[in-house]
Amino acid sequence: MFLKKLSLINYKNFASENFEFDAKINCFVGDNGVGKTNVLDAIYHLSFGKSYFNPVATQNIKHDEDFFVIDGEFQKNDREERILCSLKKGMKKIIKRNGKAYDKFSDHIGFLPLVIISPADRDLIIEGSETRRKFMDGVISQSDKEYLHSLIKYNKTLSQRNSLLKYFAVNQTFDKTTLAIYNEQLQEYGSIIFHKRSEFLEEFIPIFKEQYLAISGGKEPVNLTYDSKLLDDELLTLLERNLEKDRALQYTSVGTHKDDLNFDIDGHPIKKFGSQGQQKSFLIALKLAQFYFIKKQAGTTPLLLLDDIFDKLDENRVAHIINLVDEENFGQIFLSDTHADRTEEVVKKIHQSYKIFKL
Repeated sequence: MFLKKLSLINYKNFASENFEFDAKINCFVGDNGVGKTNVLDAIYHLSFGKSYFNPVATQNIKHDEDFFVIDGEFQKNDREERILCSLKKGMKKIIKRNGKAYDKFSDHIGFLPLVIISPADRDLIIEGSETRRKFMDGVISQSDKEYLHSLIKYNKTLSQRNSLLKYFAVNQTFDKTTLAIYNEQLQEYGSIIFHKRSEFLEEFIPIFKEQYLAISGGKEPVNLTYDSKLLDDELLTLLERNLEKDRALQYTSVGTHKDDLNFDIDGHPIKKFGSQGQQKSFLIALKLAQFYFIKKQAGTTPLLLLDDIFDKLDENRVAHIINLVDEENFGQIFLSDTHADRTEEVVKKIHQSYKIFKL
C-alpha cells in the first residue's frame, strides 16, 4: 500500500498544494514553520479522520477560510483508492472513499494502517493515563473492529451513567434499577475491552522488548505492564462496591476508562528513573513495535511517518531506524527535517528510491 498523490486546500498553512509521491521514501525539508509537519498530519488525517496534533477539527482550517479539503490517491492491493476528508465550519466532517461518504467514521479506521513517530510522543511518558490508553486503543482498533465498536459503546454508556449520577445529585433522588441497566452494559463492553487489551499486550510486549534491545544495545531490562482493577474483580462487582463513592463524585470512578500502561526500566518507572536517551529509545521501540504488530494483524505494510526525527534523536538512534528502513520490512515512508543536506546524506545511504520536497 502506498500514497501516490496528495492534494490540500485550506489545510492549516496551505492554501492549495499538490504532491506526487515516491512509492518508498518522501522527505519534506525546510525551516521551522513552513508546514512540514502539517503535510504529515494531513496524511495521518486521511488514515484516522482526525489530526494527530490538534483534536479541535475547525482549528485545522486555514485562517480566514471556512473549510478544508484533503484528497489522497492510494494504491492498495492492486486497486486505486481515493480518500477525501473535508470539513466546513458549522457542518459535520465528511470522509469519502471512492466518492462514497462513510456513514460511520469507525468503518474507515484500519483501512489505511499508519504509524507516526513524533516529538509529541513524549506525552506517552509524561502525561496521564488517558494518553497511554489512547495509544493502546489506537493500535488495537486498526485491526479489530469488535474492539473499536465495544469502545465506542462503552464510552457512550459511561457518558449516560455519569449524566444519571449528576441528575441524582441535582434532584436529590436515586433509582437503582436504571443505574443497573448502565452497569450491565458497562460490564458487557468493558469485559471485551479488558480481555482484548490483555491479549494485545501478551503479543505486543515481546515485540517491544525486541525493538528496545536492538535500539539500545540491551543494557537494561524494560517492561510494559497492564494496570487495571479488572485484573482482580469483575466490573459489575467494582461498580457496586464503589456506588456511594460514584454518587458523591457524580461520575464513574472505576472501569476500563481508568486503565493504565506502566512503562518500566530496570523495574522502576521510566518517567522518574529513565535518562532522556533511555526515554527516547523506549518511545521509538514502542512505535516500531506498533508498526510490526499492525503489519502482522492487517496483512499490509502501514505507512510510516517520521516527524522531525533527526533533530530530536542522536545519530546512533537515527542510524538504527535508517538501517531498519533499508530492509524490505518497510513500505512507504514520509519524513520531515529542517536540514535538506543532512536528509539527503541519510537517504542516499538507503538502497531505496526517494523524493525530496523543499517547502
